[in-house]
Amino acid sequence: MPKHVDYYVSLNSPWTYLGSKRFEAMAKKHGADVTIWPVDFGSVFAVSGGLPLPKRAPQRQAYRMMELKRWRDQVGVPLTLEPRFFPANEVPAARCVIALREQGRMADAIKLAHAVLHALWVDEKDTGDPATLRAIIAGCGLDADAVTKAGEAPEMAGKREEYTKAAIEKGVFGAPSFVIDGEIFWGQDRLDFVERKLAA
Repeated sequence: MPKHVDYYVSLNSPWTYLGSKRFEAMAKKHGADVTIWPVDFGSVFAVSGGLPLPKRAPQRQAYRMMELKRWRDQVGVPLTLEPRFFPANEVPAARCVIALREQGRMADAIKLAHAVLHALWVDEKDTGDPATLRAIIAGCGLDADAVTKAGEAPEMAGKREEYTKAAIEKGVFGAPSFVIDGEIFWGQDRLDFVERKLAA
């Protein structure tokens, strides 16, 4: 029987980007049902012991850069190590992704989330800029006016807060996280374990 995956993402995370295409292919291969959750990891970090990048020790920041290089080469995907607009304001894009998933358009929501990540980490676009975001939405074959308007609805902010609380309650503490049958797999470097779980 196909598995369900709760997919927790940050639209600023290079790790979410690095795993995005591999996870898409894996979910398709195993016929998994995926629900995307774009949450506020700043709030998650505040209650789980995590720190935003600028507040991490220099050693940890240096090691992060080494790991990004290693994983970029390992998985063979393009990645700008220090993109011009990182960290971007991910709120407008997250709200558009949320609007799509709330409309039951999960595949479109995932497609947009991954396109935003690619724009930030490969194309060095300011994904928090309204015009840039509209172009990304249109590039996904979606109606930029309709998606933007839906994302700007006041209730989308409440939905993001609701998703964030749910993530915290489930024990999620980093992005990306994949939750299958109540089991958490944190990080794109755990995708081998995710695949085993999907194949079981």
